[in-house]
Amino acid sequence: MGLRPNLLTRRTAGVATSTLALLLSTAAVGVVPAASAFSAAPAGVCAEPADAHADARVAKGGHAKLDPNHLTAKQVRDREADLAAAQRERANFRTGAVTPLATVTIPVVVHVIQENSTRAGGNIPDSLITQQISVLNQAYAGSTGGAATAFSFQLSKINRVTNPSWYPIVQGSSAERSMKTSLRTGGKNTLNMYLGELSDGLLGWATFPKRTLDKMDGVVVLNESLPGGSATNYNQGDTGTHEIGHWLNLYHTFQGGCSGSGDSVSDTPAEASPAYECPTGRDTCSTTGKDPITNFMDYTYDSCMYQFTAGQASRMLTAWNAYRAA
Repeated sequence: MGLRPNLLTRRTAGVATSTLALLLSTAAVGVVPAASAFSAAPAGVCAEPADAHADARVAKGGHAKLDPNHLTAKQVRDREADLAAAQRERANFRTGAVTPLATVTIPVVVHVIQENSTRAGGNIPDSLITQQISVLNQAYAGSTGGAATAFSFQLSKINRVTNPSWYPIVQGSSAERSMKTSLRTGGKNTLNMYLGELSDGLLGWATFPKRTLDKMDGVVVLNESLPGGSATNYNQGDTGTHEIGHWLNLYHTFQGGCSGSGDSVSDTPAEASPAYECPTGRDTCSTTGKDPITNFMDYTYDSCMYQFTAGQASRMLTAWNAYRAA
């Protein structure tokens, strides 16, 4: 919407405009959900601060109330206390802590979940996946206009699995657990991405880091949200960027609304509720700063989000040292 004249320079070249024609089935028409829809996580999703809480990105018109786990204030307090405890626990004996200027290369294992061998059945080409890795590296390097982070991503493997019982991927289902338990590989430092059609209008979801690795760890991303996919307005790869932010311990920019500690990052202005599409001049809180609609951790169109802040970069590295570093 005119926010970034250089938008196309940060994306992988060769994405044809003809691939941008289809709407998300649940995102074509809808009402922006009220902020109250984010006041509490669904019952039973998580109980302990060390659990792998799930978080999501929801399309305009999607079922925002089904966000797998927009955290309550108590859950945020518990997670922050757990992060501090994890830092203390590891400070005395860890030798592999990453310095602020270091580069962390994250190995990525991509699981393409298919109903059948057709594109409609989830069989996306390798080119979309390599373009997604390129988008991640540009976003996390700060080359799209935001702060540079310590992280880069290296594709280790593409694992194609045809299993109709796992398709579409339904958040919180026994099938999702079966899928991840069967497929997840690597240690806490390995990013497992699961691509496929998703349930309930969700664009993706992720687990936050925790001290003990389990098989649910990773991110799930709508396959057609990859660069060059058919998810109009959400097909430049930033659902992956957003979900990996959660995997590295970032909250939504609108976490906590206008009060409290918000997203626990000091340089992201407070935001009362998610921003959708490409709003201009949006300012929903009386505190300093307009809403961070260009931040990767909001809900705007891919064309409008292009940055992490220095505070977010620092928070991700702190969490990496506490939870994921070898």
